[in-house]
Amino acid sequence: MIKKRGLWDYELTKEGSSSILKINVEELPYIPSLEDDPITMSRTLTVLGENPSVTRIVFLQRRHYIYEGEQVEMLIEIAEISKRLSREKSRLGLYAMGNQKTPQSVLTQRFNFTQNLISNILKADPLSAYVILKRKIREEKATSENIVSQEEKESSEIYISVLQDIMHLLEKTRLINSNLNRLYGHHVGDREIYSLIFSPTITPDFMFTRLMAEQPLDGEQLDIYSFDDNEVSLFSIPKDIKKLYHLTPPEFKLTEDKYAILDLARTVLAEHRPREEEFLDPEKIRITFFNIGKDLIQELAARRNVPLTLEEIDHLADILVRYTVGFGLIEILLRDKKIQDITINSPVGSSPAFIVHQDYEECVTNIIPSKTDGDSWASKFRLLSGRPLDEANPVLDTELTIPGARARVAIIQKTLSPNGVAYAFRRHRDKPWTYPLFIKNRMLNPLSAGILSFIVDGARTILFAGTRSSGKTSLLGSTLVEIMRKYRIISVEDTLELPTKALRDLGYNIQQMKVRSALTTGGVEMPADEGIRTSLRLGDSSLIVGEIRSKEAAALYEAMRIGALANVVAGTIHGDSPYGVFDRVVNDLKVPTTSFKATDIIVISNPIKSSDGLKKWRRVLSITEVRKDWKEDPLRENGFVDLLKYNPNTDELEPTDELINGESEILKNIAGNIKEWSDDWDAVWNNITLRADMKKKIVDYSTKLKDNSILEADFTILANDMFHKISGSVKEDIGILDNKRILFEWNEWLKRAIRNRN
Repeated sequence: MIKKRGLWDYELTKEGSSSILKINVEELPYIPSLEDDPITMSRTLTVLGENPSVTRIVFLQRRHYIYEGEQVEMLIEIAEISKRLSREKSRLGLYAMGNQKTPQSVLTQRFNFTQNLISNILKADPLSAYVILKRKIREEKATSENIVSQEEKESSEIYISVLQDIMHLLEKTRLINSNLNRLYGHHVGDREIYSLIFSPTITPDFMFTRLMAEQPLDGEQLDIYSFDDNEVSLFSIPKDIKKLYHLTPPEFKLTEDKYAILDLARTVLAEHRPREEEFLDPEKIRITFFNIGKDLIQELAARRNVPLTLEEIDHLADILVRYTVGFGLIEILLRDKKIQDITINSPVGSSPAFIVHQDYEECVTNIIPSKTDGDSWASKFRLLSGRPLDEANPVLDTELTIPGARARVAIIQKTLSPNGVAYAFRRHRDKPWTYPLFIKNRMLNPLSAGILSFIVDGARTILFAGTRSSGKTSLLGSTLVEIMRKYRIISVEDTLELPTKALRDLGYNIQQMKVRSALTTGGVEMPADEGIRTSLRLGDSSLIVGEIRSKEAAALYEAMRIGALANVVAGTIHGDSPYGVFDRVVNDLKVPTTSFKATDIIVISNPIKSSDGLKKWRRVLSITEVRKDWKEDPLRENGFVDLLKYNPNTDELEPTDELINGESEILKNIAGNIKEWSDDWDAVWNNITLRADMKKKIVDYSTKLKDNSILEADFTILANDMFHKISGSVKEDIGILDNKRILFEWNEWLKRAIRNRN
């Protein structure tokens, strides 16, 4: 931070490859603005003339006003011309304004005009300087045509030549050249054009991350919404295929008095550096800083005689926590439920953050994280995770939990990332996904949801596969909702992504285990394979593995063999097809071919794109069973049998002939353990379609009532519980599972439950 001295004093600093000019304007009685204020522009150009390597200009006031990139480059061109012309005394001196016959008074008049143009007007208002110059040349040429004396004509031509040289220099600059069409009829002194050229990013002085506050003048607004006092606008930009996500957070709408209090409070809190052990409980440290911040803000407000309500104090304390022990504007992005991914590329500070939006897909944001913030976050994540992040371990996978949001965080740094630290945040949904939610957004259809529900109850082993961002972890999480709450669940993850806390709050008997990341060497965490083997000693449980990455695969297949016919064993893995999963498990992860047969079902999901490439949707592409009678290659030996296959023409997951004709060995094996279904494919099929019908009815009611809340986990779990209870009651009453009666009674319950919710 610059040690602030007098008004217009400045300091040069380095941030990576950026050379930053920081100018103190704290005592300036108005906002510093290159576009609006000729004094600010003149002072800045004077400094740039001596420092042409500057890449960013920061005016330090209660807020920081930041200009960079092409804006600075245009100014430097003007500054260098001004400096060059000021030094060319031989060509622009008094006696260079004419010839020996030119009267002294005329030479003086011409000299004063030229020097005033170069030294004053050009720095304060380059566009007007160009217009004045061009008009002066036109005037001199008109006057010269009426001159009879040869000496006077030669004198005028010399002067016109001097002015034209200056004009040609200016026309080579980007500032002048790119705005020539805007200068016709320009009123000298009018600065409206500059507002189309210069626009600062603005941050309060307690922030390092920059935010482009001005909305794009040429953008078409596509959407606008708000959350938690944050305002979001989505724009289509003519010259960019990506949409612009424009955020206006509450800290940019504070009064000057509140800014001053926050700045002072942050300075005081900065003296208290939390100990490493304090970061082991991030929730506790946030509460501590929030309470300290409230007291501090209240005290500072009283000293400065600024009246604040309790609500305003809480609001300021929340902002203060965000910019001390928190993660700044990243936290706000994560609280937007419509954001799925956030990426920050290296070198941090050179480009804005990018997001994936649920409605507008890939977007660029108006947020530019700083190198200071990037390095600070890396240190915090090291402490929060207890995992290394250094040149020997340049990758860190961890998770972030803040009030209102959870996210998976992937960080890379040198030497893997030559330009320094970079981030990828995957935002988790606040509540678990459910099959009805996936039916609503067409990732699944009712029949596929019914089959998966049947398979879960049948205690099979399931692998959810796909590429990154295919939705496989969300599908796995939604499958947990299908497990009856009477059964225990053990989850094993190296990065906590599954909605275990939400399920625990919903009454599940669930034990979470966190193991060492496959990308980390050393550390105090247990290796993933040992974690899985440990889970087998924790009693009869369903086993859920977040992601199969490395040598834990062998342990998982051991668990699959042990868990077969007792409880669900499920996990996720990268793979774009059933054979791709086989290839990954057997050839990459070295699981024996015979062990792979412990896999019962492979569910493939992937994004599909529109023909123009501009849109994409997540879809389940196949649900495939793994037969057990092949020896070496399941693809050649018909070891993979699709039960449902995605049809791009209908955008539907459609049943295959093998499923319709009852040729699924897995489904028949499940039925073989149940008296009512053994050797009766029609009974099995009817139960699957019964489950499908129930899922569909929930979605239909949601659409009819415009109430998405009944698609959420709390209601879905209750609906699943009632299905099992009603099925048991009907069987006890009449001795068989009468699907029509079960559906009727369940539907009556559904209508009552929805009516009671409203």
